[in-house]
Amino acid sequence: MYQVALGKISDLQQQPLSPGLRQLAPTGPRRAAWLAGRVLLSRMLFPLPLPEIIYSDNGKPAFHASVPLWFNLSHSGNNIALIVSDEGEVGCDIEIIRPRENWPRLADAVFSAGERQLIAAEPEPLQLAAFWRIWTCKEAILKQSGGHVWQMAQIDSTALAHSFVSQTFIAGSLSLALCTPTPYLLNINDISGQRSLWDLVELR
Repeated sequence: MYQVALGKISDLQQQPLSPGLRQLAPTGPRRAAWLAGRVLLSRMLFPLPLPEIIYSDNGKPAFHASVPLWFNLSHSGNNIALIVSDEGEVGCDIEIIRPRENWPRLADAVFSAGERQLIAAEPEPLQLAAFWRIWTCKEAILKQSGGHVWQMAQIDSTALAHSFVSQTFIAGSLSLALCTPTPYLLNINDISGQRSLWDLVELR
C-alpha cells in the first residue's frame, strides 16, 4: 500500500500540530518545510499518533524499526510532497519546472548517455521540462536508498533493475517522481487539485 499527499508549505505550516512536535522544529529557513512535513505525516497517519522520527547515517528520516512504515518527503518552492509505504523504502522528489542556468552542461555532467538521448529526442521548447523530469526520477531513486545529490551521476534512470518509478506532471508546472520497491502507478486524476491538499491520497 502506498499513500501520496501534496500540499502548500505556506498553508500547512500554520495548521494545528502538537506543542511537543512544534518545539522540535528547527529555526531558520528549514522551519516552514519541516512543520509542513510533520503536518502532512500526522494527517496521513491519523488517528494514530505520529511515531518518533530518527535519522540514518546519511541523514534520511525514518520511523523507528518497530514501526513497519516508510516515508519520504520532498519540497520545491512552496510545494511539498509525501509518500508513505508499508512495503519498504520509498523515495520522492517534486520539482518546479523552471529555468536553470547552464542546465545542458549539468545534464552532460550527471546524466547518463540514455538520459541525454531522451532530452535530445524532445523538441527544443520541451527539453527543459525533459531535464526536470529526468532530474526528479534520479533524485527519487537516490532518496529511496538514502543517497545524496552528489551521487546523481551514478544513477541511470533508464536502466533500473530493482526499483520502480512512477512520475507525473501536475498542472504543467511541477514534476513529481516516486521510487517504490514494488510496481506502483500514480493516478494523475488524484493529484489534479480537486480535493483538499491533505486528502490527495492514492491507494494501490
